[in-house]
Amino acid sequence: MSKVWFVTGSSRGLGRNFVEAALSRGDRVAATARNTASLDELVTAYGDAVLPLELDVADKAAVFESVQRAKEHFGRLDVIVNNAGYAQVGAVEELTERELRDQLETNLFGAVWVIQAALPYLREQRSGHIIQLSSAAGVIAMPLGGAYHASKWALEGLNEALAGEVADFGVKVTIIEPGGFATRDGKNPDPLANGHMAQTDPAYDGLRRRLGAVAGKQPAGDPAAAAQALLKLVDSDNPPLRVLFGQGFYPMLQQVYADRLKTWADWQDLSAEAHGKLDQEDLV
Repeated sequence: MSKVWFVTGSSRGLGRNFVEAALSRGDRVAATARNTASLDELVTAYGDAVLPLELDVADKAAVFESVQRAKEHFGRLDVIVNNAGYAQVGAVEELTERELRDQLETNLFGAVWVIQAALPYLREQRSGHIIQLSSAAGVIAMPLGGAYHASKWALEGLNEALAGEVADFGVKVTIIEPGGFATRDGKNPDPLANGHMAQTDPAYDGLRRRLGAVAGKQPAGDPAAAAQALLKLVDSDNPPLRVLFGQGFYPMLQQVYADRLKTWADWQDLSAEAHGKLDQEDLV
């Protein structure tokens, strides 16, 4: 049975590849973008199978209207892909309030609005799959990415909670954590060069130079291959809550988690001290 998709951020990159993969196998897609002219080629190629929708996910009312239009147009919704987002780059001290709020409005709140708009339909039909694009940056953090990491770490917790809330309704949730993919001119994107840049403070110039020397050096993943992997996920009867897309970050993540466990273990005496001594009656 063919599926009906709702995909945000469909104009380019992974989102565009996801849409094309779904359409190429006969599924139908409500594809959103800030400018629907970027979707004209899809409409020409796939006709009524694609519904182009102009959408800024930070606009809550527009999100609810777009999801409703998609449901009314296709009659159902099966796969919700929260893909829209961008990276704000800058040291925490450099970030303006507006930059931090805009990052969260798009990456975090935009995803929340899509989920809230779609869930009543998914619960009613007692089926559906919510796909949340996070990042390897959602489980580790690097200097100069504080705002982006904050948005992705928040999405990780939000969607893990969501998975437990909607399981009884037959709705599945998967958090995809991509590494670097060749989404810009066939190259592995360097977030220090391609993200939204905060106004720089010279105090962090040395750090920027050191990070710039190694950024973007991971082998780039193929977005078309990622799209085929996504099809396998949405067709799975028992998809994972989390899955990495790409191989470059897995060894790093293994070390990061090993280091966290070791640190907690090394400081267990202080942890116990912080707990304090309770009388037995306090435990009742």
